[in-house]
Amino acid sequence: MSYYCPLCHSKQLSHFCQDKRRHYFRCNVCALVSVPPSQHLSAEAEKAEYDKHDNSVADEGYKTFLRRTWDPLKSSLQQGHGPDLSALQGLDFGCGEGAVLSQLAAGDGALMANYDLYYHPDTQVLERRYDFITMTEVIEHIADAAAIIDKLDTLLKPGGTLAVMTKRVLDADAFSRWHYKNDLTHICFYSDETFHWLARRQGWHCDLVAADVVLLHKP
Repeated sequence: MSYYCPLCHSKQLSHFCQDKRRHYFRCNVCALVSVPPSQHLSAEAEKAEYDKHDNSVADEGYKTFLRRTWDPLKSSLQQGHGPDLSALQGLDFGCGEGAVLSQLAAGDGALMANYDLYYHPDTQVLERRYDFITMTEVIEHIADAAAIIDKLDTLLKPGGTLAVMTKRVLDADAFSRWHYKNDLTHICFYSDETFHWLARRQGWHCDLVAADVVLLHKP
C-alpha cells in the first residue's frame, strides 16, 4: 500500500477486507484497521451524514447509551477523588450538536467543556488541561489517529483519564459482516490489541471496561 498506518505510521499493512465501497487494511504493528485516504468522504459529505443525527438530551435511549461510558468513568473518578466531582474539569471531545454527555456529567456534579469540529468549534477549550476527557463514538471518525492521541495527551493532566467509546474489531470474518464498517464516516477501527499497543506507547494503563468502552489512565 502507498499509505501508512494512521496511528503508528508503519507501512506494514495487510489487506484485511473489501466490500462494494471500500478497502480495509490492518497494521501489522498496532493492529489498527483503516480505510485508505483516497476512500474518505469530503468534509462536506461527512458533515451531511452527521446532520442526519438527532441526539438530544430529551432522548432517553441516547442518554442510556452514553451512560455506558459515563457510569464507569464516574466510578473510576470517584475511586480516585471521592464522591464529590465538582473540583474536577472534564472535556467532551467530539461532543456532537446536543453535547448531551456533559449534561449527564453536570447532573452528577462534574463540570465539562465541549468541543466538536463542526458543532462546537471553540478551540480555546483545547488550550486548557483536564482531569478527564471523553470521546464517545468519535475516534473511529478521525483520520490522523496519531495526532489526535498526541493532542489529547497534552490536554490530559497527570493522573487523568481518557474514556473512549468505539466498537472494537474482533477478526476478519466478523469484520466482513460488521454493520459498523458500513458507515462511510468510520475510517479507523480499533481492537483490544490496538488499545493495549496504544497504552504501551503512551505509558498509560488500559482498562477495557466493556465491549465498546475503554478507560485509558495517564500516570
